[in-house]
Amino acid sequence: MKMKKYLAILMTLAMVLGLAAAFAEDVDPFADESIYIMVVGHAQSTGHPRTVSLDQFATDVAERTHGHVKVLVYPDGQLGTEKEMLEMVVYGTIQGLRGGHYDFSPRLLMFTLPFLCRNSDEVTALLQSDLATEVCMSAEEATGTVIINLCSAGGFRQFTNNTREIKTPADMVGLKLRAPNMAPIVFTLEGLGASVVSIPFADLYMSLKTGVADGQENPWAQIVGSKLYEVQKYFTVVNYQFHPDPFYVNAEWWNSLPVALQDIVYECATEMGVYNDALIDANDAALMQQVVDYNNGACQVYIPTAEELSAFQEACASVEQKMIDAGICTPEEIATMKAIVEAVRAE
Repeated sequence: MKMKKYLAILMTLAMVLGLAAAFAEDVDPFADESIYIMVVGHAQSTGHPRTVSLDQFATDVAERTHGHVKVLVYPDGQLGTEKEMLEMVVYGTIQGLRGGHYDFSPRLLMFTLPFLCRNSDEVTALLQSDLATEVCMSAEEATGTVIINLCSAGGFRQFTNNTREIKTPADMVGLKLRAPNMAPIVFTLEGLGASVVSIPFADLYMSLKTGVADGQENPWAQIVGSKLYEVQKYFTVVNYQFHPDPFYVNAEWWNSLPVALQDIVYECATEMGVYNDALIDANDAALMQQVVDYNNGACQVYIPTAEELSAFQEACASVEQKMIDAGICTPEEIATMKAIVEAVRAE
C-alpha cells in the first residue's frame, strides 16, 4: 500500500512539474517590450528560394520573439524596384530588403569574381567569413543600413542564347548578350568576346523573343522562374559566377531593438541564409531538368568538359585585374577569398 501511495505521489509530482514547465514555456519573456514591425521587400516571385526562406524567417522570428517582432514579407517587387526598395530602407520607409543591388555597397561585388567558387560549400564559407563580415559592417557607415545576412542570390549563373551552342570561349564571340549593369559581369562577357547590351530585366523575355538580344546570363532559378527557356534554345552549364544576396536592414530601426530581440532576429536570419542556399542546391538539378524536358527537347543543354571549362577560366583571367583597377577589391582581398575557398577544397 505504501508503495502504491509513493508511486501516486511521484506521478502527481511529475504531472505538477510538467504543468509548471508548460506554463513556463507560455510565459512571454518580452512581455514588457513593444511590438516591432519589420516590413521586408524583395523582387523575386512566389516559390523562389528567397521568398520561401524569407517566409520561414518571418515564422521563426514571430515564434521566438513571442510576436514582439512581426515580419511582413512583400515579394515580386510589390514595393518597387530593388533600387527603390533599398532607398526606402535607407530612409526608414521600410525596414528591410533582400536583394542583389550593390550601388550602395559596391564592395560586395568582390564576391562576383568569375570562377571563384565551384560549389555551395565554398560559397557559404566565403559569405560567412571574417572578410564578408567586414564588408557588411562597412555598409552601415556608407548607407545607414545593417547587413544581417549574406547568402546566395539564386545559385550559379549560366549562359543562354538563340544563335549557337556554346562549348568554348570562341563560341561567345559576336553574341549580343543582355547583362545587368554590373562591372564584373560586363568585364567577363566582354573578355569572352561577347557584345553586352543593357536591358531591364522586366523587358528581357520580350527582348530575347524579338532578337534585340541573342542571349543572356542568369541562374536556373531565374531562367525557369521567368520562363526564359520559352525564348532561348541553347544553354551552357558554365557556373561562372554567383551573386551575394545581402539582407539590408535600416540601421536606426535595428538599433532600436532590444539586444535580446536583435540576437533572435540575427540568429533567424543566419538560419534563413543556410536554408536559402540549401533550397537553391536542392532545386538546381530539377530546374535544369525542366529546361531539358521543355517542349519535347526543344532546348539544348550542354555541360562543358573539364578541359572546355578550363578554357573559359583562362579567358576570364584578365577580369581579376580589371576589378582591382575599378576599385572593386584589392589584390589582398582577392588573395583572401581564394585562400578561404582553397581551405574548403582541402577538407
